[in-house]
Amino acid sequence: MSQTLAAVTGSIASIGYGIAAFGPGIGVGIIFGKGTEAIARQPEAAGLIRANQILGFAFCEALALIGLVMPFVYGL
Repeated sequence: MSQTLAAVTGSIASIGYGIAAFGPGIGVGIIFGKGTEAIARQPEAAGLIRANQILGFAFCEALALIGLVMPFVYGL
């Protein structure tokens, strides 16, 4: 006689998104860490560095949002 100890229901895509969120999280950390270091080394370029930080942050977050939306688009 076979017994089921645990049943997995639902979509595995949510687990995949949770794992995929590590990449943009690490990227955002690197962007702001290196940006802060660059501003500390060259304070007169703070405006340009900050603008590049915001642009890099937007690209990283766009990747995270694409990863969030794709399981819903493909219906996995």
